[in-house]
Amino acid sequence: MLTRKSKLTLMKILSLFSVVRGYNIPVIVLAQYLSSIFILAKDERALDVILDWRLFILVFVSTLTIASGYIINNFYDAQKDLINRPNKSMLDRLVSQQTKLKVYFGLNFLATALAYIISWRAALFFAAYIFLIWFYSHKLKKYPIIGNLTASVLAVMPFFGILLYFKNFYHVIFAHAGFLFLLILIREMIKDLENIKGDLTVNYQTIPVRFGTTVSKKVITILTIATIIPVFILIEKYDVGYMDIYFYVALIILMWFIRLLWKSETQQQYIQLHNILKTLIVAGVFCIALIDPTVLINGKKLLAGLA
Repeated sequence: MLTRKSKLTLMKILSLFSVVRGYNIPVIVLAQYLSSIFILAKDERALDVILDWRLFILVFVSTLTIASGYIINNFYDAQKDLINRPNKSMLDRLVSQQTKLKVYFGLNFLATALAYIISWRAALFFAAYIFLIWFYSHKLKKYPIIGNLTASVLAVMPFFGILLYFKNFYHVIFAHAGFLFLLILIREMIKDLENIKGDLTVNYQTIPVRFGTTVSKKVITILTIATIIPVFILIEKYDVGYMDIYFYVALIILMWFIRLLWKSETQQQYIQLHNILKTLIVAGVFCIALIDPTVLINGKKLLAGLA
């Protein structure tokens, strides 16, 4: 039987897990490793990529940095989240703002120190990344367009950190990044529609607040249609293996998404649209393996042989 103190400690751990969005971390790690194996270092043996200790440190550092980014974002959005997400906000508030800042600085110090093991350039890259996340959370997210663009760039930056590590600047990488960037940008704009009540209260000048929901929906529609461009390039110009199935399905879902967008009026409906995009992004992570499924088959055989 847990004591009152043990229960409180457990709740605080759960609260911190919620603040850093711990449920996202495994997906980010998987995305970076699958991208490394199938896109960024496709000419290297998969096992060599997995066992690369330098890559492991880079992935670990990026997850620490992203976790700290969630903390500082939560710190500045405390008042807004109390309106938009009251249940999650009450859980998050079990950990004091002071504790959150201590964890934030601790994670950033550890991330920079570990990155320095790789090189001073890696440390400089992540130091700049940490600063940009803070600047976005403190200032840029309050402004229309630039806030959305910055959030989307920050979401894909860890992948470019790994790209710089492998130094394989294949054109196909930028086509994949373009598709992911558009999906994340659309999601950020949907979040603005979803959070319009809180943004109005704290005077965040997002697109729906500044120009209205109709303008916001028009911009989202244009961006959604624009996803056809990187998808066409990936399918027609490059060999993406069986991942082309994912892209075809994604386009169908995105066209359906536009239809739902123009019917949506309530926060709950915008949350559903947000979840559709989140599902597409997560599905895209797992579908990276479809580029060359033989890697997985050979890996299974190797594991069976070791057993």
